[in-house]
Amino acid sequence: MLEKLEHTCPICQRSCFPYDVVDFNKSCAEQKGVFLKLSGESIYYFVCEGCGFCFAPEIMAWDMKAFEEKIYNEKYIEVDPHYLMKRPHQNYENLMSMFGRVSVKIRHLDYGGGEGFLAKMLRDAKWDSTSYDPFVNRSTKISDLGKFDLITAFEVFEHVPDVNVLMSEISQLLAPEGIVFFSTLLSNGCIRKNDRLFWWYASPRNGHISIFSKESLSLLAKNHGFSYGNASNVFHFLWTHIPEWAQNLKPAAD
Repeated sequence: MLEKLEHTCPICQRSCFPYDVVDFNKSCAEQKGVFLKLSGESIYYFVCEGCGFCFAPEIMAWDMKAFEEKIYNEKYIEVDPHYLMKRPHQNYENLMSMFGRVSVKIRHLDYGGGEGFLAKMLRDAKWDSTSYDPFVNRSTKISDLGKFDLITAFEVFEHVPDVNVLMSEISQLLAPEGIVFFSTLLSNGCIRKNDRLFWWYASPRNGHISIFSKESLSLLAKNHGFSYGNASNVFHFLWTHIPEWAQNLKPAAD
């Protein structure tokens, strides 16, 4: 049920209005022609005309129990079959290719790392790697984790109910000369004014409730004191001072 016709964009503070409504069971599996039975529950997405941020405020207001019962339950694997094994393996290969030579110099955190499979593989490869997931590690305090030279967050940003809390936590965890390497798919060209929200990535059943344009991601970074650069439409960097061990990456600042 739509309770409010107006929400404030959490990134640029501009007033936002409903963009479209989708069934709760709209999922990323639709990209491959798999469609779930309609749930009958309507989910409204709002889009900021200022920065392009797209979000589902009703789901953002849920508590942890609601997320556990309705999204991250035993059937989640049906809409994201790669999250358990395939994606961690792919991320492992990418990190080894990018940072393998300097891994002995850095302390790494996989933020939003689920059960910690990626961090375990990296530790087996002699990395100093830790996993932290707000949903899994509920009793862990951010302040107890320390600082990290490299923070990764693969397919995390689109799931968070409060993007400013996410950035504040990353700020607390990142060493002064550290970088954040993360993935989320940008919406540019996929969400258009006066069009329907057909894009597969905007899927409430997957928990995709914070959808970024390049402009909104860059502005969010700036709001929290970071420079932002993207390596592609999927992979992105945040930093304040690029450390010597990462100079070869040379992410292009926006």
